[in-house]
Amino acid sequence: MMFDYSDTLNLPLIWAGLVALAVFIYAALDGFDLGCGLLFPFAPSDDARSRIMNSIAPFWDGNETWLILGGGGLLAAFPVAYGVILSGLYIPVIIMLFGLIFRGVAFELRFKSNSSLFVWDLAFFVGSFLAAFMQGVMLATIVQGMPVENRVFAGGGFDWLTPFSLLGGLAVVAGYALHGSTWLIMKTHGDLQKWAALAAEYAALGLAAALVALSIVTPFLDTEGTRRLYQFPNMLFLAPLPVITVVMFFWMRNTLKVIQKRAIRREYLPFILSFMVFVLGFVGLIFTVFPYIIPYEMTFEQAAATGPSLSIMLIGAGVMLPIILAYTAFGYYVFRGKSDAEPMY
Repeated sequence: MMFDYSDTLNLPLIWAGLVALAVFIYAALDGFDLGCGLLFPFAPSDDARSRIMNSIAPFWDGNETWLILGGGGLLAAFPVAYGVILSGLYIPVIIMLFGLIFRGVAFELRFKSNSSLFVWDLAFFVGSFLAAFMQGVMLATIVQGMPVENRVFAGGGFDWLTPFSLLGGLAVVAGYALHGSTWLIMKTHGDLQKWAALAAEYAALGLAAALVALSIVTPFLDTEGTRRLYQFPNMLFLAPLPVITVVMFFWMRNTLKVIQKRAIRREYLPFILSFMVFVLGFVGLIFTVFPYIIPYEMTFEQAAATGPSLSIMLIGAGVMLPIILAYTAFGYYVFRGKSDAEPMY
């Protein structure tokens, strides 16, 4: 009981915030390197593909740390939710992990390969696509709800396979492609930078189309979260989100047009705008599912571990999280600047 702060702190809410933070940081960071993998086969040359891979080589494995933190935090702080979500999403989780494995192997072997370069290029793309698409599928499946009985998943093994979840997968693929292309605008120069600007324009159009499609389909889900979105006065509070998103898309498009014609000093601006699209989407997601951790069956308080367990783990998180943030920021600082085609492994 020495470390039980449950009487003074809302520990389930704190841990829900920490898990959500880890998931968001993962999407924002690993999103751009997955996006680079999605763009990989369309790059104009082998030299360009080497520069793309080098631009993310120092960061990709560190970015995936946040996925482990999110999953580990969910298991430790909300074990019931972890069991339900993993049971319902077992197949897409396995496919996503295979995709991440393909990417990791491609990173290690592409730099050392001569005759089989095409194989590892393909593995890098396929792994990136599977990981990105399945993350979108899982997110959409959670939003549309999962059946629970007696704190156990009560659905089938393929309940996740719905038109809405597939559309969510395509939306995440487009979003990651946009994020990756704006990253390349910052990290490359010359013809590759202009190509990345053109790729970002197409990716932005794809993402905008996917978001419009999701907005049309979402009201037909008939869940508590979707009904909440279209209730008054919630619609008034949320109205600025799509308006700001549209403004950012037009701002980004104008900036990309300029970059395609000539390099500008504000080459970081498209990446910031892409990041803000992620922020707005995450805000909308939180509003839709809060306070549920298993929409719309179990709140984060109902699924939380005991108070003493959350207290002890919070001490560890309070020590480790600043360290992880510090070395992540330091890594990005050390490897700032433009990338080239020289092997980095």
